[in-house]
Amino acid sequence: MSMLTPPGMGGKYRITGDAYPRMRRPRRRRRIVLAALAAAVALGLAGWGTLQLITVFGGGGHGAGAGRAQTAADPGCKPRKVPVTPVHVPLKPGQITVNVYNATPRAGLAKSTADELKKRGFAIGKVGNAPAAYDKKVPGPGLLLGGTGSAKGAFPVLGTQLKGATLKTDARATADVDLIIGAAFKALAPQKDASVALAALAKPTPAPSEKC
Repeated sequence: MSMLTPPGMGGKYRITGDAYPRMRRPRRRRRIVLAALAAAVALGLAGWGTLQLITVFGGGGHGAGAGRAQTAADPGCKPRKVPVTPVHVPLKPGQITVNVYNATPRAGLAKSTADELKKRGFAIGKVGNAPAAYDKKVPGPGLLLGGTGSAKGAFPVLGTQLKGATLKTDARATADVDLIIGAAFKALAPQKDASVALAALAKPTPAPSEKC
């Protein structure tokens, strides 16, 4: 009987060889643990992705990126081109040379009107009776006559001094303008009212806001 034969077995059972059985953990338990870890990681990734989608499409994001995502998600919101309103700086009275002509039978109107315009800061050019083409032919308070550039330059500024004046352009190449006093002329606009009108010219038109 071999020394490896347990006592009492009477030699019925005998252990032979030099290899011993090794104790191993069941492979099934290891597979369960790995599967549980993989499931936990998958759930975490799925939850994080869902949160990002809610943030982007639900408007919960902040900053420029969120604004772009919201605009793309909303097909009804299209970026609009805001028209740029050019800021026009009006001429100052001292930059405008005014020729004052009298087209009425009343004497002295050209000189008194020119003196008043000079007090208000305008540069004065020629003063006298109106040319034959306009003498006693201006029915309104007055006529502002100048080159084509006067329509956006001198006319708006000088027009604040005389309400109801008619505007007309000619082919002159100089920057001076004519104020031809008409039959309905009584006086220049009150200086206070004229100053308010001049201040209004200096205010730029605000650009419209960009909205969807």
